[in-house]
Amino acid sequence: MANKIPRVPVREQDPKVRATNFEEVCYGYNVDEARLEASRCLNCKKPRCVESCPVSIQIPQFIARVAEGDFESAARIIAEDSSLPSVCGRVCPQETQCEGSCILGIKGEAVAIGKLERFVGDWSIEHGKTFATVAPTNGYKVAVVGSGPSGLACAADLAKLGYEVTIFEALHKVGGVLEYGIPEFRLPKQKVVAKEVENVKRLGVKIETDTIVGRTATVDQLMDEEGFSAVFIGSGAGLPRFMGIPGENLNGVVSANEFLTRTNLMKAYDDQYDTPIYVGQRVVVVGGGNVAMDAVRTAKRLGAEAFIVYRRSEAELPARVEEVHHAKEEGIDFRMLTNPVEVLGDDKGWVRGIRCIRMELGEPDESGRRSPVEIPGSEFEIECDVVIMALGTSPNPLIASTTAGLETNRRGCIVADENGQTSREGIFAGGDTVTGAATVILAMGAGRKAAKAIDNYIRNKKQ
Repeated sequence: MANKIPRVPVREQDPKVRATNFEEVCYGYNVDEARLEASRCLNCKKPRCVESCPVSIQIPQFIARVAEGDFESAARIIAEDSSLPSVCGRVCPQETQCEGSCILGIKGEAVAIGKLERFVGDWSIEHGKTFATVAPTNGYKVAVVGSGPSGLACAADLAKLGYEVTIFEALHKVGGVLEYGIPEFRLPKQKVVAKEVENVKRLGVKIETDTIVGRTATVDQLMDEEGFSAVFIGSGAGLPRFMGIPGENLNGVVSANEFLTRTNLMKAYDDQYDTPIYVGQRVVVVGGGNVAMDAVRTAKRLGAEAFIVYRRSEAELPARVEEVHHAKEEGIDFRMLTNPVEVLGDDKGWVRGIRCIRMELGEPDESGRRSPVEIPGSEFEIECDVVIMALGTSPNPLIASTTAGLETNRRGCIVADENGQTSREGIFAGGDTVTGAATVILAMGAGRKAAKAIDNYIRNKKQ
């Protein structure tokens, strides 16, 4: 029986080797491995995996085509619902979504849906297969602010419906967090991100870079002066949070956002680029999410001895299990149940260490995780010369502050309903700018929902 076949492992770079380079960690499946893994799928009549996918990819159908060796048909099926299969196959938390709902996972191992999606996406790129066709225009223009996952997903769906879509991107490269936030060793930029962005452009989507909405032009100007019938705000959450402890203004304290942007977008790891970056000899990354793992693994590759400091236990780490596993393999030092109380500096204003206190877990908080409680008298120091704060992000307030009547919550996130409708007519929002920092696939799902809502809004308005 198909479900008796064990899950096909994915080949990876040797940990000792990859900890010194920025080449991709996972090699992905070859044709034989992909077909064997696809044969494990039970093709359920009521596929729970599809219900758990934020963009509702027809998972059993595409996997069946992979099992048959019909990769082009598999790619066509995925393309109906996602323009970023190679991206999502690499960075989505499948273990808590599609794979987490797989029937095979109840008593054994789930089908490797993410690895199969990546295989199909990569096969399409390698064979030059694109399924984008420019739809006849319906005469209506829609502006999309931000070229990250939510903006790309929204733009793609609207273009398929015949809208003239223009994406306005603040940076000089397209992709948002895919470009500046996720390291090369997890998500190759030229090989994957640039190619899948091109597929969105083939739908007829226009992209203007170096355009800061709120400065270059306001949302209201886009609607009133440039003729856009609706605007989707998918500008992400790029404003870093800090702890508010003494010493955070010392030289050598940076946000994970800045550290990763310098490395990923501006290629500080590549000697051919002149981007300045200071890593030091010993780096402490404060936080336990995926961004913290990205930052600490990047620091390791740049030559530093790298530590994670996290106030809860390993069981409460919010990062993907795969990322934690890879970090440990690469020699990252995890200091659990540890919380910083002060960054220590030398007489020249540079970081020399970080003072921490040991924690123990108390009762669960509102998130369901047990609350960390300080152990009195347990302070100690960790010697380091760089501290990277990876404590989450919130949206940049620029768009909200320059758009009258656009409601935000106490965290600075734009308030929108489940379809992306904001407090302003014709203005929609989705992704991290609404939820705060979350996942690529959730942002894509929000972009797709907003595209439907925008289509309904314009259709009803013209009647």
